[in-house]
Amino acid sequence: MPTRSRSLAEIHLAVFLFGFPGLFGKWLALPAVLIVFGRVLFASLALAAVMRLRRTPFRVKPPRDLVLLGLCGLVLAVHWTMFFRSVQVSSVAVGLLAYSSFPVFTAFLEPLLAREKWDPGSLVYAFLCVLGIGLIVPGFDLSDTVVRGVLWGLGAGLTFAFLSVLNRTLAGRHSSLTIAFYQDLLAALVLVPAVLRTGLPHSGRDWALIAVLGVFCTAAAHTLFINGMKKVGARTASILSSLEPVYGILLALVFLKESPSLRTVLGGAVVLAAALAATVRARRAR
Repeated sequence: MPTRSRSLAEIHLAVFLFGFPGLFGKWLALPAVLIVFGRVLFASLALAAVMRLRRTPFRVKPPRDLVLLGLCGLVLAVHWTMFFRSVQVSSVAVGLLAYSSFPVFTAFLEPLLAREKWDPGSLVYAFLCVLGIGLIVPGFDLSDTVVRGVLWGLGAGLTFAFLSVLNRTLAGRHSSLTIAFYQDLLAALVLVPAVLRTGLPHSGRDWALIAVLGVFCTAAAHTLFINGMKKVGARTASILSSLEPVYGILLALVFLKESPSLRTVLGGAVVLAAALAATVRARRAR
């Protein structure tokens, strides 16, 4: 297989695996914080093994970056906890589509945090995103599961956008594997107090599912994505990653028999269009 074709296949497989986590929110009858703790714990162990095999250095230079990595670990823990809560209170489709708004949040956060020129075109994407969310939500009633799912999903999108901006600072000094390893490890440490309150799972089935989530749907997917980017490029990889909610919704349809309503599909299409446009515009501007 040609190198570029192989890289494209690796990215598609990675994005396909990224589409699975929402299903685990339904399969595991556990608090979201416990699912996230298991996910980052197994992911960090798997990534440590990959780094060892590739002889990727574990040392962080300069050491002050450990503080930023710790902040990223905290944000990552909050992000995934919000995402799983979104899926648990509503559906995989609602959780994924609301979370997919993160490129729009990024368009607003980058000028604020990275001191870059603000793009007025971001208002267009924001308007489209709000329009799409408005189509998904039947009415603002906090007792409605869709509304709560969207709010949790938007929180997941906002925190992921924040994480993406922070990662830009780290990416110039460290490999993606190193960043992912430390963020997962530190996210696990951040969640230890919450896990001590909830207690660990007692079911072997739960542990097996959490291990699959952490090793295959997180560590392996991340490694494949990084490998694919070497020959494909960040812009193409970012565009292909927009398929994550599409894969996730199809997987939920197959494995959970969750069929999104027409309203959700239409609203989601608008959100994805705004997110994709924001991603492409941001990549061209750099």
